[in-house]
Amino acid sequence: MNMTSIAIGARIGGRGGRWGALSAIVLSGLVLGLDITILVTAIPTLSSELGATTDQLQWILAAYTLALAGLLIPAGVLADRLGRRKMLLVGLLLFGVASVAASQMTTANGLILMRVLMGVGAAIVLPLALAILPTIFSAEERPKAIAFVSGATFLGLPLGPLVAGYLLSHFAWGSVFLINAPVVVMALAGVWFFVPESRDPQAPPLDVVGAVFSVAGVSSLVYGIIEQPAYGWTDRGVLAALIAGAVLLAGFTVWELRTRSPLVDLRLFLNPRFSWATAGFVTVGFAMNGVLFVIGPYLQVVMGNDAQGTGLRLLPIIGAMMVGAVTAARLMRRIPTKAMLAAGFLLTSGGLVLLSRAGADTGYGLVAAAQSLMGLGIASAMIPSVDSILSAIPENETGGGTALTRTLQNVGGSLGVAIMGSILNSAYRSRIDTHLAGLPARVRDAAEGSVAGAAAVAHHLPPATGAPLFRAAQDAYAGGMADVLLVSAAVMVAVAILAALFMPAARTAVSEQLEVA
Repeated sequence: MNMTSIAIGARIGGRGGRWGALSAIVLSGLVLGLDITILVTAIPTLSSELGATTDQLQWILAAYTLALAGLLIPAGVLADRLGRRKMLLVGLLLFGVASVAASQMTTANGLILMRVLMGVGAAIVLPLALAILPTIFSAEERPKAIAFVSGATFLGLPLGPLVAGYLLSHFAWGSVFLINAPVVVMALAGVWFFVPESRDPQAPPLDVVGAVFSVAGVSSLVYGIIEQPAYGWTDRGVLAALIAGAVLLAGFTVWELRTRSPLVDLRLFLNPRFSWATAGFVTVGFAMNGVLFVIGPYLQVVMGNDAQGTGLRLLPIIGAMMVGAVTAARLMRRIPTKAMLAAGFLLTSGGLVLLSRAGADTGYGLVAAAQSLMGLGIASAMIPSVDSILSAIPENETGGGTALTRTLQNVGGSLGVAIMGSILNSAYRSRIDTHLAGLPARVRDAAEGSVAGAAAVAHHLPPATGAPLFRAAQDAYAGGMADVLLVSAAVMVAVAILAALFMPAARTAVSEQLEVA
């Protein structure tokens, strides 16, 4: 942390001011984490209240994801130039106003537009929640701050179904968006009073061409990934979007390496600590997204819990992550980053393997134990990954640098869910097909499509037919989930080995890497 940042920290009230600023940033992360899962529970209600079609329901979810993923890098780079505090205020205000407006929409298309604006606000807030930390905290304090911010974001994930279930039971559907308003107001107040302004005083001209390549490439790639579950990997539209995204991002890379004033300095990847820390950060997102993707239907449909009960049963992984984050922040002073990363991924893989043993009749104890092990592992890998990323990025480029890693994590997580979804669907269908003989084609398609569809079909069939079908669907889903978890565990072990072998033990400044290059 340079002298300018120290002076700014003193002006905002010393230690108390810094932790006041952290509280505001934590609230920012909490509201974004909450918004990721709260809407999933509300989709059936939105369908009936707004008369939304299946395509419109998909776009209510996808519009947010596309805006968030596509605009992360330009938003982070603009924050470096215009001021990170100023842009964080803008992002929170936009997210909050769009949330309130979304709660008052009377049409599905109007809600989709508000979700786009919420995604734009989230794209500004998400990278800055980490990028501001080096301007406030010293290298010694930063791991603890990272633990709080990351923990708040992940805490919002299981809270989503809990909060949504309560709100939808007692209030109108718009309350799932309106709940963001008080949290945003508190975050805005904290940022206004406690977060110091920071920017790059010698920022080069904005790379407009690079920004266009970035937005178009990431948006196209993520769009293809979003459409894949509905149409398959071989669909022409999906393939066109994926290929266009890959080509545009290749063009982005070539342009960034040749232009004098790149949007984001891709030479950061010449620093092996940054590269492997980023790989770890992306893998953490892959693990969290994959686990939440498969365990939600397992807890809700296979084990028979409602939305609120499902949220409660996800708390062990969040609680373990918080404990692991605090522990990791302390252990980092004595244990090399590469060892922390490897140990974290091995712990996570152990939890994944344990969870793969869960079946239709498995008690919750095994599930809770597996979640706890995964939570400890994810936190043990995440905190040193983020700290290494922030220590490698020049302080005047923290917005763009963290946005780059957030974008990679976002794309990697989305791609991971798509791949794991394909594995799950294939395994589920292969296991349940033999139990669908004799059913009408429409009924068979519904049962084959998902375990929730099979549960709905079984509920409307005579008990003698419905009960065996539902049991077969439960077993088929548990088997498919096991396949997904074992593949994820193998990925974790591979990354652990690679990080242990190739990540440097000592920190190396980015400037030294660039001089060597």
